[in-house]
Amino acid sequence: MLSEQSAATVRATLPAVGAALDTITERFYTGLFAAHPELLRDLFNRGNQASGTQRRALAGSVAAFATHLLEHPGQRPDAMLGRIAHKHASLGVAPEQYAVVHEHLFAAIAEVLGDAVTPEVAAAWDEVYWLMANALIAVEQRLREERGGHIWRPWEVVERVAETDDVATFRLRPADGGPVREFLAGQYVSVRVALADGARQIRQYSLSGVPGPGLRQISVKRVHETGAPEGEVSNHLHARVRVGDVLELSEPYGDLVLDCGPDTPLLLASAGIGVTPMTAMLAHLADSGHRAPVTVVHGDRSPATHALRADHQAYADKLPDAAVHLWYEQDAPAGTHSGLVDLTGVTVAPGTRAYLCGPLPFMRAVRTQLIAKGVAPAGIHYEVFGPDLWLAGQD
Repeated sequence: MLSEQSAATVRATLPAVGAALDTITERFYTGLFAAHPELLRDLFNRGNQASGTQRRALAGSVAAFATHLLEHPGQRPDAMLGRIAHKHASLGVAPEQYAVVHEHLFAAIAEVLGDAVTPEVAAAWDEVYWLMANALIAVEQRLREERGGHIWRPWEVVERVAETDDVATFRLRPADGGPVREFLAGQYVSVRVALADGARQIRQYSLSGVPGPGLRQISVKRVHETGAPEGEVSNHLHARVRVGDVLELSEPYGDLVLDCGPDTPLLLASAGIGVTPMTAMLAHLADSGHRAPVTVVHGDRSPATHALRADHQAYADKLPDAAVHLWYEQDAPAGTHSGLVDLTGVTVAPGTRAYLCGPLPFMRAVRTQLIAKGVAPAGIHYEVFGPDLWLAGQD
C-alpha cells in the first residue's frame, strides 16, 4: 500500500514524528479552529477538546496507522478504519473536510518539526495521510449510502424514564411520521442539540433496546465527573428535554454488533453506562432464541447506580442458558459480589465470543482475564464511548 520509497522514509522518521504527535495535534486543532470556528461549535465535541482526549486519540490513530503500514505492507487495518468510519459517518463528516484537516495538520507538522520536514519527509507522510483519508472516505460513503444518505431527522420524545439519579431513558418516534429503519443490537445514534450559546453539539448514544414498533430508545448518563469538563449535551438532555420535545438523530451506526450463530457461547461484560449496548444485545438474543451459554458480567458503583438493572436481568432470564454475575463497589446485595469485576470464579465456555463496553481500565482488565481463560484475542470485541484511546494504544 505504501510505496517503497515512502515506507523507508516513514520508518526512519516515525520515532521523531510519533514523539511529537501530541504537540503536533495540539497545534493542529488550534489552527483548525482559528480558521474554522464552526467546526468546534457544531461538529467537534468541545468537552473532549477541553480535556485533550480527542487530541491524544488523533495522534495515536495516525501513529497506529503508519505503524500498521510498515509492519503489514500487504494489509489494510480495516478494523481500525471501520471503527473510525462509523463514528465519522454518524457525525456527518464530509469528504471535503479531509482536505481541510490535511492543510492544518501538515502546517502543524512543519511548525513543530521545522527543518526536519524535508520535501521527501513531507511527501512520505502525505502519502500516509491520504491512504488513511481516502480509505475512510470510501467506507464512510458506503455506510451513508446503506442508510439512505446522512440526514438529520427530527424525533419527538414520547416517554422519559428516570433509570437512576444520573441516567434517563428517552423513547422517541419520528416527528415526520415516516418509517423507522432497523438497527443491529450494539449500535448507536448521533444526537444533535442546540445549546444556549447557539452551538449545535453532537454526541453518540447507544440504542439501549427496542421499546416498540417505530420507536428508538437511548439511555443517557449525565456527565459531571470531578476534575473533568461537564457533559454539555448530557446535562442539556437531563435538564431541558421533556416529553413532546424534538431531537435530531442520525441513522444507527457502529461496528460492535453480534456476529455469531445461535450455538456460539457469548460473554457480555459491561461497567457503568456501558450496560446500554449490552442490554440491547440481551434483548436481541432473547428474541432470537439464542441457545448457547450467555455469560453476563456487569460492574457498578452500587445497585442504585446500575442503569437498566431490571431489563438487564429480565432479558437474561428469558435465555435458556444464561448466568448473571454482578459486582458492586458499595452496598452489594446477597447473590452479588463486592468490589471490582474479577472473573476468577466465572466459567467461560470454550469458543466464547466476548463483547465489552465500559471504562478503558475495566475493559483492559477483563480482556486480560479472558485471554488467560483461553478466549482468543480475535474473539474479544469492544466499544469505547468517546475518543478511542484504546485504539490509539493509550489509557
